[in-house]
Amino acid sequence: MPLNSKQRRELKARAHHLKPVVRIGQQGLNRAVLLETGVSLSYHELIKVHIQANDRTVRKVLAKLLCEQTSAELVGHIGKVFILYRKRQEDT
Repeated sequence: MPLNSKQRRELKARAHHLKPVVRIGQQGLNRAVLLETGVSLSYHELIKVHIQANDRTVRKVLAKLLCEQTSAELVGHIGKVFILYRKRQEDT
């Protein structure tokens, strides 16, 4: 379910003090990064991801792919840091 502007604003405020927990470097978007992002989202629900690529377009594409592969929502970004959100699954 896509986030509305009020939800995005609230999530950005919650993420303000967070440090990036996942970093995408020279190896790019590989299986280990996807697994770590999935685990981090399951545990934290809201995370920051640092993408080292210098090209803005490449960073946006990598962030979009990461969101698609982990079923996360892209809340926003500033420079090389992207905020991802995935609602925590309730235990049944």
